[in-house]
Amino acid sequence: MIGTWAELDEKARERAVARGIDSIFDPGLRESIIELIEDVRVNGDDALVRALRKFDGCEVDPSRLRISDEEFEQAQQAVDSALLAAIRDAIDHVRRFNEQITAHGDWSFESEPGLTVGEKVGPIASAGLFVPSGKGSYPSVLVQLGTPAVVAGVPEIAVVVPPVPGGDGTVDEAVLVVAAELGLREVFRANGPSGIAALAFGTETIPRVGKVVGPGSPAVACAQVEVQRFGTATSMLLGPSESLVLADSSADVRLLAADLLNEAEHGPDSSSVLVTDSRQLLDAVQAEVAVQLARLPEPRRAYAAAALGVNGGAVLVQDMAEGAEVANQYAPEHMQVAVRDEEAVLALLHHAGEILIGQWTPVSAANFVIGCPASLPTGGFAKFNGGVTADAFRKRTAVARADARALARMSGTVTAFAGHEGFPAHGAAVTIRLDTESNTRRGDGGTVGKTPGAESR
Repeated sequence: MIGTWAELDEKARERAVARGIDSIFDPGLRESIIELIEDVRVNGDDALVRALRKFDGCEVDPSRLRISDEEFEQAQQAVDSALLAAIRDAIDHVRRFNEQITAHGDWSFESEPGLTVGEKVGPIASAGLFVPSGKGSYPSVLVQLGTPAVVAGVPEIAVVVPPVPGGDGTVDEAVLVVAAELGLREVFRANGPSGIAALAFGTETIPRVGKVVGPGSPAVACAQVEVQRFGTATSMLLGPSESLVLADSSADVRLLAADLLNEAEHGPDSSSVLVTDSRQLLDAVQAEVAVQLARLPEPRRAYAAAALGVNGGAVLVQDMAEGAEVANQYAPEHMQVAVRDEEAVLALLHHAGEILIGQWTPVSAANFVIGCPASLPTGGFAKFNGGVTADAFRKRTAVARADARALARMSGTVTAFAGHEGFPAHGAAVTIRLDTESNTRRGDGGTVGKTPGAESR
């Protein structure tokens, strides 16, 4: 139990919604990550092999860093039909969601007579996708990252995935099947932070890319922060998983408990919060969570207990308006809404990675198949960022075209700013055109008297 919101002072409220990214910036971690990054920058594939040996317990020859055609073929034979169907279903939904985004491409309009402005929208030149491994393997992450990148039209896509720990370097077959379904063949096995560095710098085997996207441990997130110093772009810091459920007395207690445990089982650093205006519901949910928690196998049971009891809990509010206030301050990665008046409450919600309406829209469905982005901002960053979609892999170039009358109309604004900021050449670049246009209309001769682009006679 976090507390009753109305009874908490300002500092207590700040503590209730606080969960940061301090672990990513731990000085000791940062020092070790910088050492790994520098090793990869200088030594390439040899550094990747050393990192796999040290951190993943895998002996991998540099020639095996790249996933072979044979491994792709074996993976497609190994994955059972039910999982293959799930992969295709998930890709289909994520593809259709992102196709709606890319349908809105180039645009322009005439902002005043003679002046047309707009944007040319296209894919970034290259992208590196990181698919985590550790507490488990996550082919759904590659669905969520790879599909938007493909839909966006990125011409060069490289995928890095850590191998199964302690083995011979084997990568989860399901991840390879997702890659094959998306047409991604540049897939590499590498330790997380070292793999991020390899994408940033390029090695003898792994190509250099311009942008790296993907969730991971604090070490992986720290590596993404550090490679930015060398010019590599990243999307956002994706921290431990988190969810907030906003519910009133109309909600089904069993379903609420299941939804609270959904994200809680990710790891001991995850957080799961219930916000409700019903004390009776809160008491019933606590009892039901205990029942369902006991059914989970270890280590998921311990993870969920920590996420609920240490990092999360419950907030009792006076009404749904106050509940929405708490939810907005928390700005969760995943928000579930189980209330009577869904539209009224939805209108009050402004900050969340995703908002799932009603108890027939569980977080697990959003994680795997609904099609909305599932790589979402955490740690309160949903106040400023959205999830990873095709827009993360597209860039916008402004395009403008003015004629003489439009420039003449704007000239006063340009020269005023240029004069104030001390840029005489800026002002001259406009006035010379106006003088040229005036001379041309009078019929004056000479090169200066010709309109820009006119051929010499």
